[in-house]
This record gives sequence, C-alpha cells and structure tokens, in this order.
Amino acid sequence: MEEEGNLVPFLSSPDGYSISMFMLACMVSSWIFIHRWKQWNTKGPKTWPLVGASIEQMMNYDRMHDWLVEYLAKSRTVVVPMPFTCYTYVADPANVEHVLKTNFANYPKGEVYHSYMEVLLGDGIFNVDGELWRKQRKTASFEFASRNLRDFSTVVFREYSLKLSAILCKASFHNKEVDMQELLMRMTLDSICKVGFGAEIGTLAPHLPDNRFAQAFDTANIIVTLRFIDPLWKIKKFLNVGSEAVLDQSIKMIDDFTYSVIRKRKEEIEATRETCKNDKMKNDILTRFIELGKDPENNITDKSLRDVVLNFVIAGRDTTATTLSWAIYNIMTHDHVADKLYSELKTFEENRAKEEEVELLQYNVDDPESFNQRAMQFAELLTYDSMGRLCYLHAVITETLRLYPAVPQDPKGILEDDVLPDGTKVKAGGMVTYVPYSMGRMEYNWGPDAASFKPERWLKEGCFQNASPFKFTAFQAGPRICLGKDSAYLQMKMALAILCRFFKYSLVPGHLVKYRMMTILSMAHGLKVNVRRCS
Repeated sequence: MEEEGNLVPFLSSPDGYSISMFMLACMVSSWIFIHRWKQWNTKGPKTWPLVGASIEQMMNYDRMHDWLVEYLAKSRTVVVPMPFTCYTYVADPANVEHVLKTNFANYPKGEVYHSYMEVLLGDGIFNVDGELWRKQRKTASFEFASRNLRDFSTVVFREYSLKLSAILCKASFHNKEVDMQELLMRMTLDSICKVGFGAEIGTLAPHLPDNRFAQAFDTANIIVTLRFIDPLWKIKKFLNVGSEAVLDQSIKMIDDFTYSVIRKRKEEIEATRETCKNDKMKNDILTRFIELGKDPENNITDKSLRDVVLNFVIAGRDTTATTLSWAIYNIMTHDHVADKLYSELKTFEENRAKEEEVELLQYNVDDPESFNQRAMQFAELLTYDSMGRLCYLHAVITETLRLYPAVPQDPKGILEDDVLPDGTKVKAGGMVTYVPYSMGRMEYNWGPDAASFKPERWLKEGCFQNASPFKFTAFQAGPRICLGKDSAYLQMKMALAILCRFFKYSLVPGHLVKYRMMTILSMAHGLKVNVRRCS
C-alpha cells in the first residue's frame, strides 16, 4: 500500500511527468499509426483521427476540383470524411441518376447546405426543398415558358451584346487589353436585371462604372464556399471576425441594392395601376412574384422577394458570364475551333441576308462607325429561331460546359441511409455531391479523349446530338433540371455569335488562367486579352 501511495508523488515529480508524457505520446502515436495503417488500401483521401480528411482538403483547397479529378479517375465514388459530416463524391452517371431522379426525395439540398448558403440565397429556389421549392419552381416555369419573355430576352441579349461589341471595338483601336470576364459579368448582370426585374443598372456603360453590388456579391460567394470546409465558420460568425465579418459587410451592401430594386419595382406597379395602363404592366419574374404576394396565402414578403432576386442573379449572371469566359478562352487557344466557328458565322450571315433580302453593308475595319453599324446589322439577323442553325456554335458552348461547368460541384443532403447503384453505402446526415467538373474529364464517361476540347464530339453529320443529362450534368437533371437552360443558351449564342464574328482574341502574355474556389467556376485572375477586329 505504501508503494501505491508513493505513485502520485512520483508522477508529479519531473521524472514522473516526463515518463507520463512519453507514455501518452506513445499511445497517441500508436492510435494514429493504427488509424493510418487501416487506410493502406483505401482509394480515397487519407484521414486523421478527429479531423478526417480536412487537412488534405484544406491543403488542396485552391485546386480542389482537380484534386477530386485525381481521385475520381481511380474510383467512380470517393468518400471524404470530415469532422462533423461525410462527403461522398460521385462521377458515375448511374449514381448521379439515382441521386437526382430515382431516389430524388432522399437527396434534398438539406439543412447543412441551407445553413451554409442562407446568408446569401436565403429561402430562394436554389436553397430550399419541399413545398417552398415547388411553389417557386412552378411560378418561374410559367415565366420561362412564356413566348413574350423569350422574345423580350432576345432583344435584351442582342442589345447588351452590341454594347459589349462597341466597347471591344474601342479597345481594339486603342490597343488596350481588356478583362473579358469582367466585361461579360457586367453584360450578364445588366441583362438579368433588365429581363428578370425590369431594372436598368448600367454597369456596361462605356466608362465602365464601379459596381459595389457586383463586387460584394463576388466576395460573399467566395466566403460562403469556404464554409464547406471551414469547421470554425460558426465561431467566426458568432464573434463577427475574419471572413465572416467581411461577409456580413458584403451582405449588407447586397441587401441595400436588392431591396431598392424591389421598392422601385413596387412603385412602378402601383403607378401603372393608378394610370389604368394595365396593358403596359411588365411581365418580368419579379413582377410576377410581387403580384402573387398580394394573396396573403402565398406569404410572400420583401425578404422572400429579396431571395428571389438574388437566386436569379446568381443563375442569370455568374453562370452565363463564366461559361462565356471559358468559351472564349478555349476558342482562342484552339485555332481550328476559332477558324471553324468564324466560317460558320460568315456563312450564316450570307444566307440570312439572302433570306431577308437585305444587302450587307460594306464596312472598313479601320472605321469604328461603319464597323459598329455592320455589327448591328449582323445582330438583327440573329433571332431565336435562326440561331438554331448555328450547330457548331452550340457544340462549342456545350463542350465548354462539359469541361468547365458553371457549377463544378453540387452537394445534396441525405435524409435516410441508402445504397448507391455501385454498392456505396451513404449515411443519413451526410452529403452526396455529384461533380460535373470531374465527370467531364472521366475517360469512363467520354472516352480516351475526355480531357480534350473537341466540339465535334457533339455533332453527327453536322447536326447537334444531345447526351444524357446524367452524363452531361452542367444543367443538373431530374426534377431540379435548370429551368433557364434555353435562356442561357440563347444569351450565350447571341453574345458569342457577335463577339466571334467580328473579333479575334489573344491571351495577354504572362496572364495566368485558373479557376478560383467559389460556387461558380469563375477565373481567379479574370481573362486578360488583346482584341483584334475581323473583316
């Protein structure tokens, strides 16, 4: 008993403390060694006790999409354990179909995703499930199916594409490099505000004014994306420090803009009613939701309208501008694609002019006025129906989306335990993410040339051929398939037809093109190019 009684004094002595620490270190090391040993033959990222794969994921954060490509090339499903949840990444079309369609009800956006994105997207269509999602989707689907909206969109997309063309024309005469991504972001922001909310905000004015809303929106987008792998974000939010403090400032700026759009739109609606000009009532998406809000049962508040606005901004601005940026980058870096596209556009122009019985204006590439007039004449030949003939252009856009999808990852929650078609077990409370960026690069999906930019893969005897939406997932699939797909193609084809008919592009020497980590696959440093006019 005396020997046992002497144990406490011994452990508290310097020698005893050192031995205790050594024993503890040995136990921890053994625990870690055994944990790592068990993963010797695992195909996914290696994990550590308590923190899971978060260390490796953080180390690869800036190249996360390519990090996933490396793992998904070896295994069609990759499991990434994290401290408070588990991510399962899938690239096999059979698994994607199971998640997006077959067992759709079991894979909602989920509470985890909603909590990450709520500060930006609120309860908008891209961030909710169930009845709230169904109501918004039904309302939006009426708008996108409207011929009036389609015709109006065509006019607006043409107008802003020509504004961008004029800016590029001026830059080319002054040998001034431009950031195409920034210009395209301005063009699509102006367009979606005009089409979606009847608002003219003028960011694509010739002097390119600063736009605090766009800057704040980009900042918020980056920070909410970081939340997916930052286990401390809730603490930062509570203390209002670091990235969460910056996010709070950005959201205030975003809200100021958004609520001003809503307030102005409501005033316009009331003014129209008072003057009894009901036939002039606008039919934009925001107006439709405002009208629905007059029925108390719909419970549509200004906060609800704010969420509608921001969800459609991210859908109509960021995704389209990002895709156009990657498209121009791929066109300029593949000479045969640029030549083939230019040839298609020239032939289209000549054939349409004959059909419309109009004489194409002669123009001088060294005369800005005649150059812009000819661009305007060409733009008038671009209608919703006539652009259906531009099969190679359609293929170029689609191939861009295959390799550079606007939404590179799309996570879903898991309500109940399930087994994916390939046998992978997923647990309730975790998340399943299908990965369009990786899927487009998988040889088991697209063949040995999967990593090559090859628009011809979409053409058969000169006609465009679709692929399964569970293989080509840029617009999602199943019940949540993108409602604005046709509208997005319309704007992208309109813009690229004009921009690639009259201009050639070259990358500014030394400019680095890489993506940045946010919900949208935008370019980290923009797209700096030199522009040359075409005859």
